[in-house]
Amino acid sequence: MKRNGTYRERQRYLCKDCGKSFNDISGTPLSGTHSPEKWMQYFLLMVENKGKSLPKIAIELDMHVSTAFYWRHKILNALRSAGHTTLSGIVESDETYILESEKGKKVGIAHRKPRKRGGKAQKRGISDEQVSIVVALDRNGAIFSKIAGRGRVTASQINDVMGNLLREDAVLCTDSATNYKSFAKLNNINHEVINIRKDGYVKKGIYHIQHFNRYHGELKYWLKRFDGVSTRYLDNYLFWFRFLELNKNKDDKLISNAILLASCRKPTFTRVNSF
Repeated sequence: MKRNGTYRERQRYLCKDCGKSFNDISGTPLSGTHSPEKWMQYFLLMVENKGKSLPKIAIELDMHVSTAFYWRHKILNALRSAGHTTLSGIVESDETYILESEKGKKVGIAHRKPRKRGGKAQKRGISDEQVSIVVALDRNGAIFSKIAGRGRVTASQINDVMGNLLREDAVLCTDSATNYKSFAKLNNINHEVINIRKDGYVKKGIYHIQHFNRYHGELKYWLKRFDGVSTRYLDNYLFWFRFLELNKNKDDKLISNAILLASCRKPTFTRVNSF
């Protein structure tokens, strides 16, 4: 690598191996954007009161709502690209369900009629009108949450999204749903089933599933502030909420700095047309 002049007062460099030039922010969410002086304030607004809405951010930073949207998802895509950490020890897991949404889609919806202002599911109970989100938490503070599919989640879907994240010493703690029994057997994982009617809320004094029950409730409450999240972007929001939860005991300024560093850790080259 060697210096390769400046462009718009920013130092550029030249890679001696591939011959490509770059600067200090290439491969980060800040790359290719205008008004770099607004970025630190933008990161702070993403954590104040657990995240402000796009219209409020647009007003406060004097930018278009579309710009605020693109900046948000460039950051969240970068956070998501880092992936999840492995889970160890006692791991609580279960799934939750959120109504599928095509919010923001510019053309017609082929598989159903449009719903007004989010609306409600036409079918009773859990159906393919909902997306399933697998959530897992260990006692060390690690958090996993990801969309698994539509309708009731199967053991194979759980394995697809979470199968490689459990360490050998993990003890999976779930309710009596058969999908997790099959998943644990498939991966040869120690499994403790919590049957509230039989065992009560705590089994053997240490096994319970209260942490993810709280997490599910707080996640759905947090999502309400966005007046519905499109399913295509839901994994981004799951990573956002996960990051806020992992850093909830820190000052807002420290959390915003942490998001900045985390989003710049791995090179990403997201462009506007990818949205």
